[in-house]
Amino acid sequence: MKYLIIGAGGTGGSIGAFMAEAGKDVTVIDKGAHLEAIQKNGLKMETTSKGNYTVFPMKAYNMADYNDQPDVIFNCVKGYSIDETIPFIKRVAHKDTVVIPVLNIYGTGGRMQELLPDILVTDGCIYVSAEIKEPGTILQLGDIFRIVYGVRKPDEYRIVLEQVAKDLEDSGIMGIVSDNIKRDALQKFSYVSPMAACGIYYDINAGAAQQEGEVRDTFIALMREIDTLAKAMGIHFTVDIVETNLEILANLSPTATTSMQRDIKQGKNSEIQGLIFEVVLLGKQYGVNVPTYEMIAKKFGFKA
Repeated sequence: MKYLIIGAGGTGGSIGAFMAEAGKDVTVIDKGAHLEAIQKNGLKMETTSKGNYTVFPMKAYNMADYNDQPDVIFNCVKGYSIDETIPFIKRVAHKDTVVIPVLNIYGTGGRMQELLPDILVTDGCIYVSAEIKEPGTILQLGDIFRIVYGVRKPDEYRIVLEQVAKDLEDSGIMGIVSDNIKRDALQKFSYVSPMAACGIYYDINAGAAQQEGEVRDTFIALMREIDTLAKAMGIHFTVDIVETNLEILANLSPTATTSMQRDIKQGKNSEIQGLIFEVVLLGKQYGVNVPTYEMIAKKFGFKA
Protein backbone atom coordinates (compact mmCIF):
# COMPACT_ATOMS: atom_id res chain seq x y z
CA MET A 1 0.00 0.00 0.00
CA LYS A 2 1.03 3.57 -0.60
CA TYR A 3 1.30 5.64 2.58
CA LEU A 4 1.32 9.42 2.76
CA ILE A 5 2.26 11.27 5.93
CA ILE A 6 1.27 14.92 6.16
CA GLY A 7 3.68 16.63 8.53
CA ALA A 8 7.18 15.23 9.07
CA GLY A 9 7.79 16.60 12.56
CA GLY A 10 8.32 14.50 15.66
CA THR A 11 5.16 12.43 15.05
CA GLY A 12 4.98 12.16 11.28
CA GLY A 13 8.73 12.06 10.78
CA SER A 14 9.04 9.16 13.20
CA ILE A 15 6.28 7.21 11.47
CA GLY A 16 7.74 7.91 8.06
CA ALA A 17 11.30 6.97 8.99
CA PHE A 18 10.36 3.74 10.75
CA MET A 19 8.10 2.64 7.88
CA ALA A 20 10.54 3.61 5.13
CA GLU A 21 13.38 1.83 6.95
CA ALA A 22 11.18 -1.29 6.96
CA GLY A 23 10.71 -1.06 3.20
CA LYS A 24 7.18 0.32 3.11
CA ASP A 25 6.07 2.67 0.32
CA VAL A 26 5.86 5.92 2.26
CA THR A 27 6.10 9.60 1.36
CA VAL A 28 6.21 12.55 3.76
CA ILE A 29 4.86 16.05 3.20
CA ASP A 30 6.49 19.07 4.78
CA LYS A 31 7.86 22.49 3.90
CA GLY A 32 10.68 24.93 4.47
CA ALA A 33 14.14 24.10 5.78
CA HIS A 34 13.03 20.75 7.25
CA LEU A 35 11.77 19.54 3.87
CA GLU A 36 14.86 20.81 2.06
CA ALA A 37 17.16 18.98 4.49
CA ILE A 38 15.21 15.72 4.09
CA GLN A 39 15.32 15.99 0.29
CA LYS A 40 19.04 16.72 0.28
CA ASN A 41 20.38 14.49 3.06
CA GLY A 42 17.56 12.09 3.97
CA LEU A 43 15.66 11.92 7.27
CA LYS A 44 18.00 11.44 10.21
CA MET A 45 16.71 9.66 13.31
CA GLU A 46 18.19 9.69 16.81
CA THR A 47 16.38 7.01 18.82
CA THR A 48 16.84 4.93 21.94
CA SER A 49 15.12 1.86 20.45
CA LYS A 50 16.89 1.62 17.06
CA GLY A 51 19.95 3.79 17.55
CA ASN A 52 20.87 6.56 15.13
CA TYR A 53 20.28 6.09 11.42
CA THR A 54 19.40 7.98 8.25
CA VAL A 55 16.71 7.09 5.73
CA PHE A 56 18.14 8.13 2.38
CA PRO A 57 16.69 8.75 -0.05
CA MET A 58 13.39 9.65 1.63
CA LYS A 59 10.43 10.48 -0.58
CA ALA A 60 9.50 13.99 0.55
CA TYR A 61 7.51 16.76 -1.10
CA ASN A 62 5.54 19.88 -0.38
CA MET A 63 1.79 19.73 -0.98
CA ALA A 64 1.97 21.45 -4.36
CA ASP A 65 4.52 19.01 -5.83
CA TYR A 66 2.96 15.74 -4.66
CA ASN A 67 0.83 14.12 -7.37
CA ASP A 68 0.43 10.47 -6.39
CA GLN A 69 -2.70 8.79 -4.96
CA PRO A 70 -2.09 7.23 -1.54
CA ASP A 71 -4.08 4.38 -0.04
CA VAL A 72 -3.55 5.55 3.54
CA ILE A 73 -2.91 9.08 4.80
CA PHE A 74 -1.60 9.74 8.30
CA ASN A 75 -2.40 13.36 9.12
CA CYS A 76 0.21 14.50 11.65
CA VAL A 77 -0.03 18.29 11.53
CA LYS A 78 -0.87 20.47 14.52
CA GLY A 79 -4.53 21.06 15.26
CA TYR A 80 -4.44 24.65 14.02
CA SER A 81 -3.20 23.46 10.59
CA ILE A 82 -5.92 20.90 9.89
CA ASP A 83 -7.94 23.16 7.60
CA GLU A 84 -4.88 23.66 5.37
CA THR A 85 -4.71 19.92 4.68
CA ILE A 86 -8.33 19.44 3.57
CA PRO A 87 -8.04 20.74 -0.04
CA PHE A 88 -4.81 18.76 -0.46
CA ILE A 89 -6.42 15.53 0.75
CA LYS A 90 -9.39 16.09 -1.56
CA ARG A 91 -6.99 16.44 -4.49
CA VAL A 92 -4.82 13.36 -3.88
CA ALA A 93 -7.22 10.83 -2.30
CA HIS A 94 -8.99 8.15 -4.31
CA LYS A 95 -12.39 6.75 -3.34
CA ASP A 96 -10.90 4.04 -1.08
CA THR A 97 -8.24 6.16 0.59
CA VAL A 98 -8.36 6.02 4.40
CA VAL A 99 -7.30 9.05 6.44
CA ILE A 100 -5.97 8.42 9.95
CA PRO A 101 -5.44 11.61 11.97
CA VAL A 102 -3.03 11.20 14.89
CA LEU A 103 -3.24 14.63 16.47
CA ASN A 104 -3.28 15.68 20.11
CA ILE A 105 -6.71 17.29 19.82
CA TYR A 106 -9.65 15.10 20.83
CA GLY A 107 -12.36 14.59 18.20
CA THR A 108 -10.27 15.64 15.19
CA GLY A 109 -11.36 12.69 13.05
CA GLY A 110 -15.04 13.50 13.36
CA ARG A 111 -14.45 17.11 12.41
CA MET A 112 -12.35 16.10 9.41
CA GLN A 113 -14.96 13.58 8.29
CA GLU A 114 -17.53 16.36 7.93
CA LEU A 115 -15.13 18.16 5.59
CA LEU A 116 -14.23 14.98 3.67
CA PRO A 117 -17.59 13.23 3.21
CA ASP A 118 -16.50 11.09 0.24
CA ILE A 119 -13.69 9.17 1.96
CA LEU A 120 -13.25 7.42 5.31
CA VAL A 121 -11.63 9.40 8.12
CA THR A 122 -11.01 7.42 11.31
CA ASP A 123 -10.10 8.80 14.70
CA GLY A 124 -6.66 8.09 16.08
CA CYS A 125 -3.95 8.97 18.53
CA ILE A 126 -0.26 8.31 18.94
CA TYR A 127 2.05 7.63 21.87
CA VAL A 128 5.54 8.90 21.06
CA SER A 129 7.87 11.53 22.47
CA ALA A 130 9.81 13.06 19.60
CA GLU A 131 10.69 16.44 18.16
CA ILE A 132 12.64 18.09 15.37
CA LYS A 133 16.16 18.50 16.75
CA GLU A 134 17.26 20.47 13.69
CA PRO A 135 16.07 20.55 10.07
CA GLY A 136 16.17 16.99 8.73
CA THR A 137 16.70 15.36 12.15
CA ILE A 138 14.15 13.82 14.53
CA LEU A 139 15.03 13.13 18.17
CA GLN A 140 13.02 10.50 20.05
CA LEU A 141 12.94 10.71 23.84
CA GLY A 142 11.82 7.29 25.09
CA ASP A 143 10.95 3.91 23.62
CA ILE A 144 7.15 4.12 23.57
CA PHE A 145 5.77 4.20 20.00
CA ARG A 146 2.14 3.20 19.59
CA ILE A 147 -0.62 4.27 17.19
CA VAL A 148 -4.26 3.58 18.11
CA TYR A 149 -6.98 4.22 15.54
CA GLY A 150 -10.46 3.07 14.60
CA VAL A 151 -13.84 3.97 13.17
CA ARG A 152 -16.54 5.74 15.13
CA LYS A 153 -19.35 3.59 13.69
CA PRO A 154 -19.16 -0.21 13.25
CA ASP A 155 -20.47 -0.06 9.67
CA GLU A 156 -17.49 2.08 8.65
CA TYR A 157 -15.00 -0.70 9.45
CA ARG A 158 -12.72 -1.83 6.62
CA ILE A 159 -10.30 -4.75 6.51
CA VAL A 160 -7.56 -2.41 5.28
CA LEU A 161 -7.27 -1.12 8.86
CA GLU A 162 -5.84 -4.51 9.85
CA GLN A 163 -3.28 -4.30 7.03
CA VAL A 164 -2.20 -0.91 8.33
CA ALA A 165 -1.67 -2.45 11.78
CA LYS A 166 0.46 -5.20 10.23
CA ASP A 167 2.56 -2.71 8.29
CA LEU A 168 3.09 -0.69 11.45
CA GLU A 169 4.13 -3.79 13.37
CA ASP A 170 6.56 -4.70 10.58
CA SER A 171 8.07 -1.25 11.06
CA GLY A 172 8.59 -1.50 14.80
CA ILE A 173 5.50 0.54 15.69
CA MET A 174 2.68 -0.93 17.76
CA GLY A 175 -0.50 -0.55 15.70
CA ILE A 176 -3.85 -1.10 17.43
CA VAL A 177 -7.24 -1.12 15.72
CA SER A 178 -9.49 0.11 18.51
CA ASP A 179 -12.96 -1.26 19.15
CA ASN A 180 -13.83 2.01 20.95
CA ILE A 181 -11.78 4.84 19.52
CA LYS A 182 -13.72 7.58 21.34
CA ARG A 183 -12.64 6.03 24.63
CA ASP A 184 -9.09 5.27 23.55
CA ALA A 185 -8.50 8.69 21.99
CA LEU A 186 -9.81 10.39 25.13
CA GLN A 187 -7.52 8.17 27.20
CA LYS A 188 -4.53 9.47 25.22
CA PHE A 189 -5.87 13.01 25.64
CA SER A 190 -6.01 12.38 29.39
CA TYR A 191 -2.22 12.18 29.32
CA VAL A 192 -1.14 14.74 26.75
CA SER A 193 -3.52 17.49 27.87
CA PRO A 194 -2.55 17.43 31.59
CA MET A 195 1.13 17.12 30.66
CA ALA A 196 0.92 20.10 28.32
CA ALA A 197 -1.00 22.09 30.93
CA CYS A 198 1.59 21.40 33.62
CA GLY A 199 4.41 22.14 31.21
CA ILE A 200 3.25 25.65 30.37
CA TYR A 201 1.89 26.51 33.84
CA TYR A 202 5.09 25.61 35.69
CA ASP A 203 7.53 25.92 32.75
CA ILE A 204 9.00 22.48 33.46
CA ASN A 205 10.03 19.32 31.65
CA ALA A 206 8.94 15.74 32.36
CA GLY A 207 11.48 15.32 35.15
CA ALA A 208 9.62 17.74 37.42
CA ALA A 209 6.40 15.73 37.10
CA GLN A 210 8.25 12.47 37.68
CA GLN A 211 9.12 13.60 41.21
CA GLU A 212 6.75 13.90 44.17
CA GLY A 213 5.56 17.44 44.72
CA GLU A 214 3.26 20.20 43.49
CA VAL A 215 3.76 19.60 39.77
CA ARG A 216 2.96 15.90 40.04
CA ASP A 217 -0.05 16.66 42.25
CA THR A 218 -1.38 19.10 39.64
CA PHE A 219 -0.81 16.53 36.88
CA ILE A 220 -2.87 14.01 38.84
CA ALA A 221 -5.63 16.55 39.58
CA LEU A 222 -5.94 17.36 35.88
CA MET A 223 -6.20 13.66 34.99
CA ARG A 224 -8.93 13.16 37.57
CA GLU A 225 -10.89 16.07 36.09
CA ILE A 226 -10.67 14.42 32.65
CA ASP A 227 -11.86 11.14 34.19
CA THR A 228 -14.89 12.86 35.73
CA LEU A 229 -15.62 14.62 32.46
CA ALA A 230 -15.37 11.34 30.54
CA LYS A 231 -18.00 9.74 32.77
CA ALA A 232 -20.34 12.69 32.16
CA MET A 233 -19.77 12.17 28.41
CA GLY A 234 -20.74 8.50 28.73
CA ILE A 235 -17.17 7.28 28.22
CA HIS A 236 -15.76 4.79 30.72
CA PHE A 237 -12.07 3.97 30.73
CA THR A 238 -11.08 0.34 31.17
CA VAL A 239 -7.92 1.30 33.06
CA ASP A 240 -7.04 3.63 35.91
CA ILE A 241 -5.85 6.57 33.82
CA VAL A 242 -3.86 8.07 36.68
CA GLU A 243 -1.88 4.87 37.22
CA THR A 244 -1.52 4.25 33.47
CA ASN A 245 -0.39 7.78 32.64
CA LEU A 246 2.06 7.93 35.53
CA GLU A 247 3.66 4.78 34.13
CA ILE A 248 3.95 6.43 30.70
CA LEU A 249 5.48 9.50 32.36
CA ALA A 250 7.98 7.36 34.25
CA ASN A 251 9.31 5.93 30.98
CA LEU A 252 9.96 9.33 29.42
CA SER A 253 13.31 11.06 29.34
CA PRO A 254 13.36 13.65 32.18
CA THR A 255 14.24 16.30 29.58
CA ALA A 256 11.12 15.67 27.46
CA THR A 257 8.68 18.55 26.94
CA THR A 258 5.39 18.83 25.07
CA SER A 259 5.13 20.30 21.59
CA MET A 260 2.60 22.88 22.81
CA GLN A 261 5.04 24.06 25.44
CA ARG A 262 7.84 24.38 22.88
CA ASP A 263 5.59 26.24 20.44
CA ILE A 264 4.48 28.78 23.07
CA LYS A 265 8.08 29.39 24.17
CA GLN A 266 9.07 30.03 20.56
CA GLY A 267 6.16 32.41 19.99
CA LYS A 268 4.51 30.09 17.45
CA ASN A 269 0.89 29.08 17.05
CA SER A 270 -0.02 26.46 19.63
CA GLU A 271 -2.72 23.90 20.41
CA ILE A 272 -3.66 25.57 23.70
CA GLN A 273 -7.26 26.05 22.52
CA GLY A 274 -7.83 22.35 21.90
CA LEU A 275 -5.66 20.96 24.69
CA ILE A 276 -6.68 23.22 27.58
CA PHE A 277 -9.39 25.77 26.83
CA GLU A 278 -11.63 23.15 25.21
CA VAL A 279 -11.64 21.12 28.45
CA VAL A 280 -13.06 24.11 30.32
CA LEU A 281 -15.76 24.49 27.67
CA LEU A 282 -16.60 20.78 27.84
CA GLY A 283 -16.83 21.08 31.61
CA LYS A 284 -19.43 23.80 31.25
CA GLN A 285 -21.27 21.82 28.55
CA TYR A 286 -21.52 18.67 30.69
CA GLY A 287 -21.88 20.38 34.08
CA VAL A 288 -18.53 19.12 35.40
CA ASN A 289 -16.30 21.20 37.64
CA VAL A 290 -12.72 21.41 36.29
CA PRO A 291 -11.12 23.90 38.70
CA THR A 292 -7.50 22.97 37.94
CA TYR A 293 -8.05 23.42 34.22
CA GLU A 294 -9.84 26.72 34.89
CA MET A 295 -6.89 27.93 36.98
CA ILE A 296 -4.40 27.19 34.20
CA ALA A 297 -6.66 28.48 31.41
CA LYS A 298 -7.16 31.76 33.30
CA LYS A 299 -3.40 32.29 33.57
CA PHE A 300 -3.16 32.15 29.78
CA GLY A 301 -5.99 34.58 29.11
CA PHE A 302 -8.95 32.26 28.56
CA LYS A 303 -12.36 33.79 29.15
CA ALA A 304 -15.40 31.55 28.88
